[in-house]
Amino acid sequence: MNQRPASPQDAPPEAPGLTAAEAARRLAQEGPNALPGGERHTLLAIARETLREPMFLLLLAAGLLYLALGNLQEGLTLLGFVVVTLALTLYQEGRTERAIEALRELTSPRALVIRDGQPQRIAGREVVRGDLLVLSEGDRVPADAWLLTADSVQVDESLLTGESVPVGKRQARAEEGADPDAPASARTAPGGDDQPMVYAGTLIVQGHAMARVAATGARSAIGRIGEALGTLASERTPLQRQTDRLVRRLALLALLFSLALVLILGASKGDWLQALLAGIALAMAMLPEEYPVVLTVFPALGARRLSKEGVLTRRLTAIETLGATTVLCADKTGTLTENRMTVTHLVAGGPAVSERLVLDPLADGELPEAFHGLVEVAILASEIDPFDPMEKAFHRLGQRFLAHTEHLHRDWRLVQTYALTPALRAMSHVWADGSDGARTVVAKGAPEAVVDLCHLGPADRQRIAAAVDALAAQGLRVLAAARGVVAGHELPTHEHGFDFEFVGLLGLADPVRAEVPAAVAECRAAGIRVVMITGDYPVTARAIARQAGLADGGAGVLSGDEIATLSDQALRERMAEVSVCARIAPEQKLRIVQALKARGEVVAMTGDGVNDAPALRAAHVGVAMGGRGTDVARESASLVLVDDNFAAIVRAVRLGRRIFDNLRKAMSYILAVHVPIAGMALLPGLLGWPALLYPMHIALLELVIDPACSLAFENEPAERRVMQRPPRRPEAPLFGGATLWLALLQGLGVLAAVLLAFAWARGSMAEEQARAFAFATLVTGNLALILSNRSASGSLWASLRTPNRTLWWVIGAGLALQALALYLPWAAGVLRFAPLAPLELAAAVAGGLASVVWFEVIKWVRRRAPDPGPPAPRAGQGVGPPG
Repeated sequence: MNQRPASPQDAPPEAPGLTAAEAARRLAQEGPNALPGGERHTLLAIARETLREPMFLLLLAAGLLYLALGNLQEGLTLLGFVVVTLALTLYQEGRTERAIEALRELTSPRALVIRDGQPQRIAGREVVRGDLLVLSEGDRVPADAWLLTADSVQVDESLLTGESVPVGKRQARAEEGADPDAPASARTAPGGDDQPMVYAGTLIVQGHAMARVAATGARSAIGRIGEALGTLASERTPLQRQTDRLVRRLALLALLFSLALVLILGASKGDWLQALLAGIALAMAMLPEEYPVVLTVFPALGARRLSKEGVLTRRLTAIETLGATTVLCADKTGTLTENRMTVTHLVAGGPAVSERLVLDPLADGELPEAFHGLVEVAILASEIDPFDPMEKAFHRLGQRFLAHTEHLHRDWRLVQTYALTPALRAMSHVWADGSDGARTVVAKGAPEAVVDLCHLGPADRQRIAAAVDALAAQGLRVLAAARGVVAGHELPTHEHGFDFEFVGLLGLADPVRAEVPAAVAECRAAGIRVVMITGDYPVTARAIARQAGLADGGAGVLSGDEIATLSDQALRERMAEVSVCARIAPEQKLRIVQALKARGEVVAMTGDGVNDAPALRAAHVGVAMGGRGTDVARESASLVLVDDNFAAIVRAVRLGRRIFDNLRKAMSYILAVHVPIAGMALLPGLLGWPALLYPMHIALLELVIDPACSLAFENEPAERRVMQRPPRRPEAPLFGGATLWLALLQGLGVLAAVLLAFAWARGSMAEEQARAFAFATLVTGNLALILSNRSASGSLWASLRTPNRTLWWVIGAGLALQALALYLPWAAGVLRFAPLAPLELAAAVAGGLASVVWFEVIKWVRRRAPDPGPPAPRAGQGVGPPG
């Protein structure tokens, strides 16, 4: 039982909110409401970390070796490459950091404050001392504050005290002052019941309150704990762990091959310094230092893209999982529907349900007298200042038809509230007449619950059930209303203690969002099953599911009552085909998620309430509602929908698949391009040929490889059929099977072309020209690899028509660098090149392009293969796309 909740309009006159100007002054003076630590990753810190990377250490070592050998020009050139590569890294890392910082701002906890007399939602870090907070069930308290009003407030303070049992709160007394300017010693400590303060980081689990902020940031109780909190190291994703293993193995191979090359060349030629340079070049060629870069850049920039689609990413690892989602569990209200409730049907006449009326929301006129009492009860059984769209619809209906009648009781006083519970899906209000103090009780809720309160006989129950089914079959949400007179002054502890009389039914329409049927069809084509979860009546749920394009697969509707009777094994079997779950209590969502996960599904789940938090955390991808969701739901989720729109989830899945595809393309390209570079750093020395690649050449190649893998591929548009294929297996390795071998074969193809070009050129050209010819072939082969890896099925020529401005900048820069290296005398001298004649350059370009012809033939064969069509409905693990 509770009383009427506080609302922004209830702010005590003596406790006005701050002005915007005063709040800005305090924010500038005292700093943001944030805990110490978590500072932004500065460019200086990025530079320090970058300079400790093996690639930069090898570059520096090579530059110093050249200087030791007296080759001033080569040494300074390599050190110049260090500066250029460092600048490129700072740009990439800076862009990533800006994306992450923007996401931190977007996903920071929100607070409802009174500023300039108006309620405003602001970022939690912008709350200042003296702000007036409006707190409700499910809110995370943004700062330490004195309670000015408190209505049945219970707070979870386990973060500060370790005690899991919520504690009660009360309004601050006059002698306590609730002064935000009082010293910290005047404030109470966390823990214990009947305290007049709430504390930053704690959770309102019940009730409503208004509070005056006393301390923010480091001055709050949680801030004073400081170092005791620390930060938990985030767990690395399967993809990150897999890539770590690959990098470690390649680094070990690079070390072993480099040492072997140094020993072989040093022993055979006696020039240990040149042998050391060759070993450094080989190590640089084999080290795949780009992998950690793309694993940082892609998720961060991908999350930024998701934010533009109306989806905020709270955990970057969720992006990796999105593309593997096989089941999407969605709330009906506000997610599949517009959450814009309108009363369209009224059924009055008591248990006989003899009076029926269809309302035209646009038509004027009078409401027949027979329906006045029904609308009156619906309003009295709702909140005075409602937040729920359904209750707002009742108030709008009353203002439209009862504004000048005796049925709007503005002078009545709310005495007591009996809240809706899982055991009884109805809420009741007890009112005192403003004139003589007589008491009236009203109730509204699920028809079966209200009928139970009225203790009706079988015949009445049957008539009401038939009327409910008729309304629900039209996709309406149906509520029943009842009223009674309170005898005596003692109120019962439960609604069943009242003598209720059935008044009638109200049918509310909440239209399905226009974009939902197409989004559901897109999910079906992508092999993703959509399961609608609602608290509505089963017939209503089935009608809405039909409008949304959901098929029940012949399994019917699974109800919350049925779930309560099923074992875990039985529920797993039922969830194999069920697409509609009705009359579901929030705590039953967790069982649904667990049943689907036990079947091997990858589950995305939406939710908005405090009770949804366990299911959101249990799902592989928890999706919280940004508009109507509670703080605890948002904190438990991986993603937050800004506008609560189902279509945004589908766009997020599409983008998640695109991000993973592009990540796979970038990783395959990195592996492929390092094969010819490593091969040409190793083989000429072993074959007794002049060296082709020195450290400076590899540094030059890295100026093309780094932005290609981390920026150009990240900007690639989605594959044409990205949502017409089954979800990938979550355990499928990024470099598994065909993907790994194709990348290696691509690299070997380019290596063969460059090796043949160098062998031919050595017999017909001077050494510098032969090196230039082979290098031009290698650069062209590198650019061909970029174009060829843009699509796993589309041709290289088709990729030329696919828009990607960043890619063309990278390719243009690569061609410009090659031209400067060949024809700028200073650069050619440093790189030990000689200019090529036009025909020689054309032959090198042709050789580089020819190195990927075999891969284009494979893609052509794939395109000619019969189309398997859309994926069949699946249970258990999906089948990933071909490499």
